[in-house]
Amino acid sequence: MSRAQSIVYRGNQVLMVKHRHQGMEWWCLPGGAIDGEESPQEAVLRELSEECCVEGKVVRQTSFVEEPGGEKTYTFLVDIENQEPRLGFDPEFRNSEQIITDLRWLKLSEIPERDRAFLWAAGLLSIAGFLEEVESWGESTSYPG
Repeated sequence: MSRAQSIVYRGNQVLMVKHRHQGMEWWCLPGGAIDGEESPQEAVLRELSEECCVEGKVVRQTSFVEEPGGEKTYTFLVDIENQEPRLGFDPEFRNSEQIITDLRWLKLSEIPERDRAFLWAAGLLSIAGFLEEVESWGESTSYPG
């Protein structure tokens, strides 16, 4: 299966959605499965509309990851201009409890380290401002226990 996700940012904040499923919670970028003959670019805009109730424009691809099992993840920088996102839904869970439970603009310091790690693979450091922030963190080693 392939999926597409979007990086939407304002200043030093990233638009993130919170998922809750099978007793676990995590923050991630808006995104989901690529349907049928849909292109990754079409999928990322559809997913953003479903989950965050905004229309976007793909600026550029920031990442492509192919896992050993063949799953592919495409990440795109998407511009929503001055629209204000609001919590949408995951259509796969339309007739059951929604797994998308929250939506927020988050600073890197507000994102759990586990969830933040996935942002690096998504290409967040290719966006002006975020690389500079990470470079300012210094040389000390930290690793969650």
